[in-house]
Amino acid sequence: MSKIYIVDAKRTAIGSFLGSLRKISPSDLGATVVKDLLKNNHLQGHELDEVIMGNILSAGQGQGVGRQVAIKANIPFEVPAYSLNILCGSGMKSVMTGYSNIKSGLSNLVICGGVEVMSQAPFVSPRDVREGFRMGELKFQDSMLVDALTDAFDKIHMGVTAENIAEKYSITREEQDRFAIKSQEKAIKAIDEKKFEKEIVPVEIVEKKQTIIFDTDEYPNRKTSLEKLGTLKTVFKKDGTVTAGNASGINDGASAVLLASEEAVKKYNLKPLAEIVGIGQGGVDPKIMGMGPVPAIKEALKMANLDLQSMDLVELNEAFAAQALGVMFELKNEYGVTDEFFDERCNVNGGAIALGHPVGASGNRIITTLVHEMSKRKSQYGLASLCIGGGMGTAVVVKSI
Repeated sequence: MSKIYIVDAKRTAIGSFLGSLRKISPSDLGATVVKDLLKNNHLQGHELDEVIMGNILSAGQGQGVGRQVAIKANIPFEVPAYSLNILCGSGMKSVMTGYSNIKSGLSNLVICGGVEVMSQAPFVSPRDVREGFRMGELKFQDSMLVDALTDAFDKIHMGVTAENIAEKYSITREEQDRFAIKSQEKAIKAIDEKKFEKEIVPVEIVEKKQTIIFDTDEYPNRKTSLEKLGTLKTVFKKDGTVTAGNASGINDGASAVLLASEEAVKKYNLKPLAEIVGIGQGGVDPKIMGMGPVPAIKEALKMANLDLQSMDLVELNEAFAAQALGVMFELKNEYGVTDEFFDERCNVNGGAIALGHPVGASGNRIITTLVHEMSKRKSQYGLASLCIGGGMGTAVVVKSI
């Protein structure tokens, strides 16, 4: 069976909530990245077999965000394109789906991505309004909270699931804040050293008759410190430990990767960055949804016939510091790795606490960041994984070429 390669991977810089990307539609943002992938690899749109885009907050954005992305990227009508929604795993699941379609022989060349403009999530009216509304107040719901950040089963905010993990594993506020400040420091250092330059596609933004080039992640907080993090109030639970400072952001961004079979690599003279050697997914109790990466990572490593110690770099999405620390605790017990292993290899350029978490794009973004950093360091193996609302996780293992 054919090997599946990541030929190229690109992303936009990540925007803050109501920041630089707030007025750009998800389809336009996604198309910007897809166009760059085609141009950078000297490909024509008709040579693709399909385009798959992860997206969560699609209400009000029109039919089929994935299809819109493809057509706006000048890909012919004849090439199928669609979006999928597995919450925060959407951008990674698009890669896993593309991988499976190439593995089965259905496709040879696929663009798989994710896009989210959380700034544009609409407020929606209650469902019973359609049946008539006679008297009293009409309250609107925030679709971002309802469809992306609140557990559908217990009606608790994702932050409460992080509090549950902190309580289960006795993770202190100080441990979470220290993890968060490290993320900030690493991300700011990476930006200052232009480590993301090769993976970022500049976005042109027209405002007040001026064109601005947006090409730098704007969410990292250069003014924060461990002391300042310690002064923040807890958000989700009285006497809790999770704050806005040790949780990921609400953000805008897009990311995409170009997947190819061995045949496509030869046919189009492509130069891959990495090979996908394992994929995995798993489920956990929704009340501790942040632990989803643990079974997913186990499955992906098993498929790759590798262990965690073999991973030179790890991208573990930082939905919450408590969540990431809980996952690391379980992985240390399962694979016998140390704190030093994660200190040296995990999120070496910062994570979602600092860079931000545009939910439908993040799974793809961490793969993109991973393969570029592996290329710089000449690393052999890398792992990307993230948790998913509803109690799930996904993971991908890659090998450098």
